[in-house]
Amino acid sequence: MARPSSTAPVQILLVEDSPDDADLMIVALREGNLVAQVKLVEDGETALRYLHAEAEFETSPRPDLILLDLHLPRKNGHEVLGEIKQHLELRRIPVVVLTSTESEQAFVDAYNLHANCCVSKPVDQAEYAQVVRKIEHFWLHVAQRVRWGLARAAGASLGPMAELFYLDIGDLQGVYSCIP
Repeated sequence: MARPSSTAPVQILLVEDSPDDADLMIVALREGNLVAQVKLVEDGETALRYLHAEAEFETSPRPDLILLDLHLPRKNGHEVLGEIKQHLELRRIPVVVLTSTESEQAFVDAYNLHANCCVSKPVDQAEYAQVVRKIEHFWLHVAQRVRWGLARAAGASLGPMAELFYLDIGDLQGVYSCIP
């Protein structure tokens, strides 16, 4: 079952300190099939203030998806990811780690901190567009949110979690890899 269509844009938080990489990602997101509102922040501390709706971000919408670079000033991506995944409400937001590192250990560390997906940064606009289409398809169409009210009505006991992600296997064609 595909994600129900909605007129509300998908809220995406892009945490990226490189203006060139940020521009490539934003252009690729705009070229996608998704109506998305992208908020760009350039360092880890600002990302956490945004997610906690502090100060100037008090009225900012909660993101549906976080695209997180690992190499950030003020607080690196691993630290930001660790704080997100320890927070009861924030940990449900899918976090896709985007990094230019070739270090397998950086990916292992991100997965150990419960990253939902790790992707090597593409090198050009065409590759960015392809990666964005894959991210959009998987995280915003295949992996769907079950609303707490629906889960409770079905007899689920979720404790403090307000929603879960599940995979609709019928939407997968062949083996899908999150890492392009």
